[in-house]
Parts: sequence; C-alpha cells; structure tokens
Amino acid sequence: MIFDSHSHYDDSAFDEDRDEVLSGLYDKGIDKVISASSSWNSLEKVLDICHKYSFAYPALGIHPENATDLTSERRPLLEELIAREKPVAIGEIGLDYHYAEPPRDYQKDIFEYQLELAKKLNLPIIVHSRDAAEDTYEIIKAHNPDKKGVIHCFSSSYEMAVKYIDMGYYIGIGGVVTFKNAAKLKDIASRIPLTSILLETACPYMAPVPFRGKRNDSSLLTYVAAEIASLRGISAEEVIATTHANTCTLFNV
Repeated sequence: MIFDSHSHYDDSAFDEDRDEVLSGLYDKGIDKVISASSSWNSLEKVLDICHKYSFAYPALGIHPENATDLTSERRPLLEELIAREKPVAIGEIGLDYHYAEPPRDYQKDIFEYQLELAKKLNLPIIVHSRDAAEDTYEIIKAHNPDKKGVIHCFSSSYEMAVKYIDMGYYIGIGGVVTFKNAAKLKDIASRIPLTSILLETACPYMAPVPFRGKRNDSSLLTYVAAEIASLRGISAEEVIATTHANTCTLFNV
C-alpha cells in the first residue's frame, strides 16, 4: 500500500466529489495520507477531513504564500489548536520567492516562528521551498536541524538534497519526476538513498504523466513509484514499501 505524504483534499478542486475520492483510495492501493493545511481558513477544513477519515493524518501550518494570515493575534490561537488536535507535523511551511508578495522578510519571520513551534512541540516539519533554496536551508539549519522533516516537492540541486539528507531530512518526490523536462529531479531520484525518499502528490496539483495538467489524487502515485523504480532499476513494490516505511517513521504513525 502507498502512503501519500502530502495532500490538499481540502482544496476546492474536490468540492464536488471529495467523499467519493477519499472513500475510494484504499481500493486503489492507498492506505494513508497526510493532509496538510496551507492557510488560516484551511486549518479547520483539514481537521474535518482527518476526523472523518481515520487514514488521513493532519499537518497544521501556514504556507509562505499565505504568511500574512498568521498575524500576531493568531499565533496563540494556532498554538492552542495544535495542542488540542495533536497533528503529526507542522506544515506546510517555508519560503516562496517566486512572487514579490508576501515580502521575504515577513515570510522568514513566519517560517522561523513555525520552526520554533515545531521544536517546542517536538513535531516534524513539512517544508515548501520555491526559488529560495539557500535561505530555506540556512534557516532550517539555524532553527530546527534536529526535529527532522521533509522538503516537499524538492526542486533544488543534488548537492542540496545531500545536505538535507545528512541532517536527517527526507526528500519529497511527486508527479514532477515523470515529466520529460525534469532531468535534474530524475537524477536526484536515481541517486539519493531510497530510505530518504517520500512519495507525495500535493494533490490536486502536479499530476504525473500521462495525467499532467489534470486534477491529481493519491491513486496516481503508482505512476510516480513506477518512474522512480525505473530510474533506479528496482521494482515498484520496493519503492512503495520503503517509502511507506519512511513516511511512517517520520510522522510516527
């Protein structure tokens, strides 16, 4: 069975058939998913999903694109929510420099706060990093090198992947590895230890080939596992079993 280490089933893309999709996952080979929040409004939506489906585990945090959601007044409310609901991770958190907003310094402040929160609560982290590789690594190294986590949708270099792995972090790999123009990620997926890889969808986004551009869901991870297996010259079953164990270890489920 496959463990999807990163999903967004609270997204509006699933509003028409969310229950149908989630209730059908087990029959398609998916036995566990991490449901990660991204905004203030998504926190309760994620928890609703995880309360309803025992195979869904919550990760609670504020995505860098929504960093302004986490005002100083809301910080204690977030801490109270996390203390009460006991998520398996703090996430999705990190840095995103692709757009000018929110300002980078503000993103860094929110990222550092959530890293300290993860340290305080002894929880792993789910990290988003886009066009911000060096800053992401340096902030994690300074604030949270020991709590472990996963670098979601990894898009940096092989050398950076090795730095994270040396700190005990995992590398999240999803549908992008099946794209023809993803030579760098294919190389990383073929070279880093299998024991350092987590399978993820980030659904409804980034569906693998041959579904690129369509809505993604956890069942499509079979294509990701097959691609990684082909790149490494091993069986898809080995990829699925090892990444499942990796995900259970990181999130303590």
